[in-house]
Amino acid sequence: MESLANPATVYGGPRHSISRRRLLQAAGLAGMGWLTPLAHALARRAEQQSPREPAQSVVLLWLAGGPSQLETFDPHPGTAISGGTTAIPTAVDGIQLADGFARLAEQMSHVSLVRSLVSKEGDHERGTYLVKTGYRPDQSILHPSIGAICCHQLPVGDTEIPRHVSILPNQWPSRGGFLGNQYDAFKTFDPAERLSDVTNRVSNERHEARVRDRNIVDQSFATGRRRQVAATQHDEMVKRALVMMSSEQLQAFEVAGEPATVRGSYGDTPFGRGCLAARRLIQQGVRCVEVTLAGWDSHTNNHETHSELVRTLDPALAALVADLREHELLDRTVVLCGGEFGRTPRINPLDGRDHWPHGFSMALAGGGIRGGQVIGATDPEGGREVSDPRSVADVHATILTALGIDQRHEEMSPVGRPIKFSEGAVIAPLLPAEA
Repeated sequence: MESLANPATVYGGPRHSISRRRLLQAAGLAGMGWLTPLAHALARRAEQQSPREPAQSVVLLWLAGGPSQLETFDPHPGTAISGGTTAIPTAVDGIQLADGFARLAEQMSHVSLVRSLVSKEGDHERGTYLVKTGYRPDQSILHPSIGAICCHQLPVGDTEIPRHVSILPNQWPSRGGFLGNQYDAFKTFDPAERLSDVTNRVSNERHEARVRDRNIVDQSFATGRRRQVAATQHDEMVKRALVMMSSEQLQAFEVAGEPATVRGSYGDTPFGRGCLAARRLIQQGVRCVEVTLAGWDSHTNNHETHSELVRTLDPALAALVADLREHELLDRTVVLCGGEFGRTPRINPLDGRDHWPHGFSMALAGGGIRGGQVIGATDPEGGREVSDPRSVADVHATILTALGIDQRHEEMSPVGRPIKFSEGAVIAPLLPAEA
């Protein structure tokens, strides 16, 4: 049990207050049931004195290829643009999801939808850059991804493993941008497989001898070149790698030790295992985990493509939200689920839907974001006009605010140009009043 006398042992360190629920649980576990009235009073006082702490981490469920809003988070059943897609009710009256999201529907009171996202990027690479950084591509600068900003701004704590992780990445993983390559995501694949290149292949004695030999070679090479060598960050990277190789926190990547019921709830897929690993990594203080589910580029056979992918996405996303709640991590973790754009309301001659950045959807949960909300609406007749249009930058501004990061903070780019973390406007209805 975590010590109430030492707030540093609570997840996230001293920045976090003890929640009412945690205080009451601790009293119960310690056999202090007779103290319950006092515990209630102390908890209420703690809540009154301490507003909600900002979130500490982000999980990005990246739907690579551009999912159809109509077959996911913004169905229009019974209309010409639905193409026959039906909808199901959710735990929140008045909110429907496309058929196939039965598990997510149960979690809807913790999830909100932005259905009116608009952008000018209908190309996969450019759209991916926009959604991951909040900025349109610019040849003069490489913007940092939101995960890189998290790692740059939030405390390192006791985390010995990479704090920015990309599971099942495609060709465009999140980057550190002008903040530096040290903020690039650490890339790994199906958690059912062991991490590569983190286990010694020789005895400890031989490994230590190799480290000593390397130090001698590095010191010799750096003589007269210290500034150039420092610029490569090679020495720092080696030190971090050695710490990581011996860290027990690496076990967070291994999901096999989780109970079968937990693993089953996420779905027996690489993506499901990636989402479970994301929860475990967040527990270790990792600031951003990106898990990719690719294959949404449905120019042909749109409905069949989406039905198959939704069978993977629905249990994984729903289980992640529920599991984070179970571990009291959801308030400290923002979950964002979406892709680079949506798909056309019109179905093409190949039974597919094409690229559509003029009104698409994303789902958000956790981090203090109010659940059960819907922002904006798309035209049921398939027009480009949307109600309450929002930009991708607005989503970034909202998430950064939930994280307690000043979205307007400026960092100097390598060309001497100040760049804000986000140029967007916070989507106020998604955040509590004090955020």
